[in-house]
Amino acid sequence: MTFQTPFALLSEALTARGYAAPTSVQAAVLEPEAEGRDLIVSAQTGSGKTVAFGLAMAPQLLDGEGRARPAGAPLALIIAPTRELALQVSRELAWLYGPTGARVATCVGGMDASKERRALGYGAQIVVGTPGRLRDHLERGALDLHALAVAVLDEADEMLDMGFREDLEELLDATPDNRRTLLFSATMPGQIVALAKRYQRDALRISTVDSDRGHGDIEYLAMAIAPADIENAVVNLLRFHEAETAMLFCATRDNVRHLHASLTERGFAVVALSGEHSQNERNHALQALRDRRARVCVATDVAARGIDLPTLSLVVHVEIPRDAETLQHRSGRTGRAGKKGTAILLVPYPRRRRVEMMLRGARIPADWVSPPSAAEIRAADSERMMATLLAPVEVDEEDRALAARLLAERSAEEIAAALVRAHRASLPEPEELLAADAGPAPRGPRAGFEDSAWFRMNVGRRHNADPRWILPLLCRRGHVSRSDIGAIRITGNETLFEVTGAVAARFLAAVQRTAGEDDGVEIVASDGKPRDEPRAPRRDGPRPPRPAGKPHRKGNWKGPDRGR
Repeated sequence: MTFQTPFALLSEALTARGYAAPTSVQAAVLEPEAEGRDLIVSAQTGSGKTVAFGLAMAPQLLDGEGRARPAGAPLALIIAPTRELALQVSRELAWLYGPTGARVATCVGGMDASKERRALGYGAQIVVGTPGRLRDHLERGALDLHALAVAVLDEADEMLDMGFREDLEELLDATPDNRRTLLFSATMPGQIVALAKRYQRDALRISTVDSDRGHGDIEYLAMAIAPADIENAVVNLLRFHEAETAMLFCATRDNVRHLHASLTERGFAVVALSGEHSQNERNHALQALRDRRARVCVATDVAARGIDLPTLSLVVHVEIPRDAETLQHRSGRTGRAGKKGTAILLVPYPRRRRVEMMLRGARIPADWVSPPSAAEIRAADSERMMATLLAPVEVDEEDRALAARLLAERSAEEIAAALVRAHRASLPEPEELLAADAGPAPRGPRAGFEDSAWFRMNVGRRHNADPRWILPLLCRRGHVSRSDIGAIRITGNETLFEVTGAVAARFLAAVQRTAGEDDGVEIVASDGKPRDEPRAPRRDGPRPPRPAGKPHRKGNWKGPDRGR
């Protein structure tokens, strides 16, 4: 089947790359009502928007025979927020417009500026770049925009969030008033609306967000875990899924550095991408992933923009994304081109409600599941190993001769056992998670707690508090053993617990020093021992007496903790 466009050479290029039919956003920009008009397009990551704006700007770049129009200055300018995205866009347009004879020049930070100036001087119909580098070439006179026919702002919302508004305005102000402006943005905040109002005329609004929302080829899983268990849960997820390529998202470059070092130490083939890495380091990291020398990438949100890895099947949100759009941008790295992908959110217990609200707002159906245990990982290892060893293989005479020598020295059972052992030894060890092996927490008064001190924690049943993870957390934060923790009483919004008097002062000092370790979990001293049978507080003071003769109906009182 041929991908039909108004230009035969573009259709041939698309068919040669395996495109059989347009995606929703590609079909929308080819509609007759979109021809020649300014466009505001809302489309999710992975929806094929690069090819979409490549097709949309074709009438301004190609002549009646479908060949590139000769031009002494650029006819099309594509602006992207990051180097990776700009380089990816450049590669996509190079193969799409290759048969037409159009030349593509790329201008991004971190590259040789003199080579870019030479490429611009030779003449290029299409220029792709990042805002800062393009502005630099413009101010130095290397970039001439007087003949520009179409300007494209890719991921415009991200560029404004990154502080590129002034750069964008200077670039657009240098272009002719009659140019087309195509604005692609996953979201439409007020800044985007203002930008469109200033630089576009009678723009056609196209939105494919609803049809693409949540990425139908992505399975979303959420796992509520103890805050101290996040790193171990990452290890177990990588071991359980054994994805061909996996991407782990952290919020800061420091966390990227820490997780990268930890996984490397455990034996994973892992690379890192963050703002502290040079362009050369980033290129080496991405090439390692494409060559399969590395299988795991730890990255920040911005560093992962524009990355396209066909083998990426697993995305893990090690730290919760700041909003639903970030969640979808991250997850959109996988589940592309009809392939299935899995996106997993690791959710500290105190933040489960926030994540549930985010998922509901984004209309993403996520299954809440438990993280894989060490036993489940070993069982999966066994199945994978059996499948690998029982698969048909081609052997030569040298292999057969070595097999015969082994059989002469050892029994088949001994050889098979040695093979299994060698296979297991090559794999990183799974971790025992606190929530899985902590066991029941001690309850009630015990010997040695006559002079105990009470403390309170700002998580309760409404935050999915559970003694199985509370007890290990207290021991780690307070530098005490389990025997030093007495009764644990979980209420709706907080947890009260008892610490033996002998270590109470040391416990309080330790939890104050470790206050930043668990996101959102606060531990403070409590004023005295709690009542044995705490009552739910009443909403408006004392309950009025029941009228005489009126029977008591259980459940009439609806206090704040009703239904606990």
